[in-house]
Amino acid sequence: MFENRNQAGAALANALAEYAEGIPVTYALLRGGAPVAAEVAKRLNAPLDLILVRKIGAPGQSELAIGAVVDGAAPTIILHEDIIRDIGVSGDFIEKAKEVALAEIEERRKIFFRDHKQISPAGKTTIIVDDGLATGATMEAAVKAMRKAGAKRIVVAIPVAPSEAIARFRSIVDDVICLETPTPFWSVGNHYHAFPQLTNADVIRIQDEFEGRGIERPSSNSARRSV
Repeated sequence: MFENRNQAGAALANALAEYAEGIPVTYALLRGGAPVAAEVAKRLNAPLDLILVRKIGAPGQSELAIGAVVDGAAPTIILHEDIIRDIGVSGDFIEKAKEVALAEIEERRKIFFRDHKQISPAGKTTIIVDDGLATGATMEAAVKAMRKAGAKRIVVAIPVAPSEAIARFRSIVDDVICLETPTPFWSVGNHYHAFPQLTNADVIRIQDEFEGRGIERPSSNSARRSV
């Protein structure tokens, strides 16, 4: 059990210490990955940025991921074809869900990237962090997007996940750091004493901690972020 996301992030940072010399970029999956990634970035003295990903939930079972969409010039989409086939999800449902996900991503872009562009992963070691994995759909989409954007090396870092998810990611990324693989695995939140729902304001506060740390961020304009 982890006390909270910050404590989990500190423990994860210790496990990632070997990557400090390579000056990686740490990317958080929203929203729960932000405080975890912040602890990692602090320990590695690395820049922190976000990946805008939206899960596509199954009809009537929004928590069951049948895929995910990642922001980008050409959005990256991952679909779990086996789940889609097993529960009989229609093509029309998936297309409408994609449109909704992209609209939500655009809204989040306005909030979180108002005064800067995402740090490019091209040619860099990228560490993608979340507070845990269940199906792994959002993380898989993020990995595919980072690979397409030219990341030199991709590391997936999470405090907790089912062992079968970790085995899958080991085949598609350069390294996986996971602190706990409990059996049975019920949900990510079950492995935290405190697991509150985070708000946009929480994420913005975490971003603001990294401003003025001497790490260059690509600027798009000089306006301050607001919620």
